[in-house]
Amino acid sequence: MKKNKILLDELKLVEALIKKDLSKEKTIVGLYKYIFKSNGKKIRARLNLIASSKTKKNNRIKLASVIELLHTATLVHDDVVDNSPTRRGIKSVNNLWTNSHGVLIGDYIYSKAFMYMVDIGNKKILKELANATNDISQGELIQLDAIKNTNITLNKLQKISYFKTGRLFEAAARTGAINSNENKLFISNISECAKNLGILFQIKDDLLDYSHDKKIGKPIFQDIKEGKVTYPFYYAYKNANTKQKKYLKELLGIKRKISKKDIDLIKDLGGIQKTKALANQYHNKSIMFAKKIKNIYIRQEMIELANIALNRDI
Repeated sequence: MKKNKILLDELKLVEALIKKDLSKEKTIVGLYKYIFKSNGKKIRARLNLIASSKTKKNNRIKLASVIELLHTATLVHDDVVDNSPTRRGIKSVNNLWTNSHGVLIGDYIYSKAFMYMVDIGNKKILKELANATNDISQGELIQLDAIKNTNITLNKLQKISYFKTGRLFEAAARTGAINSNENKLFISNISECAKNLGILFQIKDDLLDYSHDKKIGKPIFQDIKEGKVTYPFYYAYKNANTKQKKYLKELLGIKRKISKKDIDLIKDLGGIQKTKALANQYHNKSIMFAKKIKNIYIRQEMIELANIALNRDI
């Protein structure tokens, strides 16, 4: 209980550091405050703090803040690419301002993260985060291959999930462990646990896009409307007959409202069920690596994060 309270207090410090803007320019201040007015879940920052919990270094909060800043920058850029009208239940930057504002404030947040990385001054951490951000960018570009591409493979979808989401989870854990001067076995186990946790997180995101739950805070069926082939659609399409394939193909990028009939077809073809089974596979992988971690507190925290990722409804 005491350690959980310490972790929550540390996350509040991360929040405070993130919200500490570096600019006095009115436009930048307005954009920055708007983006960070919502606290968010901070799963990646929490993961980083858990991985580095065996050290008392002063830079732990700054490193966790870097992870959260990198994540936020990718979200802002994603909204521009996807032309998404909302983020976490509120209007997106590109909706309220312009796409140019979204791109540039995303760059600004990225640059702030790299300034903090330089302050930390650990070459191994800097290298890992530089590689991770490069991989995330690759993931976004590779995902363009999934637009209206009914021939995409499961391996390619899993690669996208790793680069887009799993990679930053992995980097959050790895850099936290490096910051704590942990041994290679610990770094390997917590990194693999986090990587699978991140892929699970992305799979769950794909599932939530097919949910009618208003708590999600983003438009539902957005992936279909954007023409993205995600796991539920992929599995449904693979099981469909020729007539059903034609119907499903016409759904990708469609402008009209997605109907109950459309979603029921994807469900009936096993799209949701098979995606849930895949989520369970990655949950099991994450738990498997978590159980290899000797430190009881860290092991339990990682298992809890895996369970949160599997069972979340937002």
